[in-house]
Amino acid sequence: MKKICLLAWFICASWVCFAEKTSEETDDVNYLELASLMLKDNNIERAEFALAQVNKEEPDFDTQRFHILTGLLQVRKGNNQAAIDAFLLAKKSGEVDSVIHVYLAQSAFALTQYQLAIDALNSAGSAVARIPSVYHMRGQSHWKLEEHEMALAVMDQASQIFPDDVSFQRRKIFYLIELGLNSTAAELGQQYLENHQADATDYVAIGNALRSSGNLILALRFLERAHLKFPHNEDVSKALAATYISNQSYHSAAQIVHQLALTNNELLGEAAELYRRAGQKHLALSLNSLIENQKQKLQQRLGLLIELENYEQAANMEEDIKRIRIDEDENIQYAMAFALFKVGKYEQADAYLSRITDTQLFQKAIEVRKIMADCALESWRCQ
Repeated sequence: MKKICLLAWFICASWVCFAEKTSEETDDVNYLELASLMLKDNNIERAEFALAQVNKEEPDFDTQRFHILTGLLQVRKGNNQAAIDAFLLAKKSGEVDSVIHVYLAQSAFALTQYQLAIDALNSAGSAVARIPSVYHMRGQSHWKLEEHEMALAVMDQASQIFPDDVSFQRRKIFYLIELGLNSTAAELGQQYLENHQADATDYVAIGNALRSSGNLILALRFLERAHLKFPHNEDVSKALAATYISNQSYHSAAQIVHQLALTNNELLGEAAELYRRAGQKHLALSLNSLIENQKQKLQQRLGLLIELENYEQAANMEEDIKRIRIDEDENIQYAMAFALFKVGKYEQADAYLSRITDTQLFQKAIEVRKIMADCALESWRCQ
């Protein structure tokens, strides 16, 4: 019994010593240093835990480093406002490294706090003078603040510092287009395309930007040249077709989309619609017959047959339309009613018209019903 008591006493004493030693070791842990190491290893959760253990009441507490590490942690977590707050507190404790100013600028830029982003980059000084992304951030910040001349000046400065980086000249082109300086933008764009190994994406981007600005002639000039250079590039073809559509050059657009549809059946409906707009309804009908999507095919075909005044064929589509269940569409209901009315099937036509509730279509339905009533009284007038 004495041996058992002695053994129990020994175990308790050992545990007390171990606990005291562990407590001393815990007190000796530098949690700021630990958090820094965890951030370097991208171990976010452990870094956050370490920062939570920091004793801010200690006499030698490093306030600035705590806020810097907190800011870096929040950057990694994507909490930009929390990062901004932490970095600003760190700056109150004294000068910080230039990289912290860059982190502050990035967080501010992400939250559209553009003036703060510019101020942070200015504070970073010459240490960031050879970082291309800094110029993009600075230029875009000025642009968003509608300081357009400064934005253009930043792009020019960056182009001189980084002559092999064409991204600055490219961004300047888009700035000029947004300012409505299309001729200047087109001239610079032409130089850009001639002096650099521009790919199809560059042509499409400049062409689309010019189209969006309303300068269709310049847009077509860029995209037609791109189409000659990249005849099999689908994005170029689509951009050129879209510009032709904006210019109401439907036949030209239809030919391009028709060519694309040879390898992409989903574009047949669009090609048929463009031929219809161009006045080539029979060609549109021919392309329509090749569409695999039955719903799209029958919807478009019904409209084309009515435009061609082929009411008999349009009326005969009734069963197919019911089979694929598109007769709930009020536009289809009106089109079917009109076709049936034209072939003298007034009761069937009236059945469709009675289902229409859409305001605009309802007014048309009333007019058709009035005509049908007149025809019923004097059928010789409608023959």
